[in-house]
Amino acid sequence: MSLSGKTILVTGASSGIGRATALALHAAGATVHGTSRQRDRVPKEIERHSCDLLSEKKIARLFHKLPPLDAVINCAGKAYLSPISDGNPVEWETMWRVNVHGLALCCQHAVRKLNNHGTLINVSSMSGWRVPPTGGFYSPTKFAVRAITEALRNELRAKASTLRVGSISPGFVDTPLLNDYFKGREDQLNEQRKQTKMLSPEDVASSIVHMLTTPSHVEIGDVQIRGVDQKL
Repeated sequence: MSLSGKTILVTGASSGIGRATALALHAAGATVHGTSRQRDRVPKEIERHSCDLLSEKKIARLFHKLPPLDAVINCAGKAYLSPISDGNPVEWETMWRVNVHGLALCCQHAVRKLNNHGTLINVSSMSGWRVPPTGGFYSPTKFAVRAITEALRNELRAKASTLRVGSISPGFVDTPLLNDYFKGREDQLNEQRKQTKMLSPEDVASSIVHMLTTPSHVEIGDVQIRGVDQKL
């Protein structure tokens, strides 16, 4: 479906789901603005912006210079295997500040920047619906993403806003994020790849395109998506 004439922001557009989403939206005809801490890694087809979600000032500066938007897709995130019992609090803080605080700030700025019938989509995770054995501190951040999404939706409905808000919750997706999550457990990651046909970033991107191209009165609250052979 065509998104011609639409202007869309994608955070985390330099790799994984963010990169695939930015390219899919561009292919559908949208003008896409993509952010990354490493601006040069954003695809050349995309309007590139440098932004670090750890910085409130940089987030505010990014949205200030953007044109009016038809959609914002919050893809940026961090994932570390960091248990509650003995995990690294520095990793906890990074995940919380990027996955939760930074995302919430982007949501707040997006509400001010989106057109009347704009759409906001937050990339969550199946780890935001259930806690896997290795979920650690990552899983709570994704539960928070779902809560932020629903809280924002309730606030907008109370104001009779026509903005659409939703999330997408992928299972295992074969992206560079897994390299951080499985750091020190590379054998386990290799075994996972052998046993399970993981989703590709493009699989998730296609669902995001679908969420954006439904009729304006249709709001998709969440999409759970995972490979058919993923057990949990």
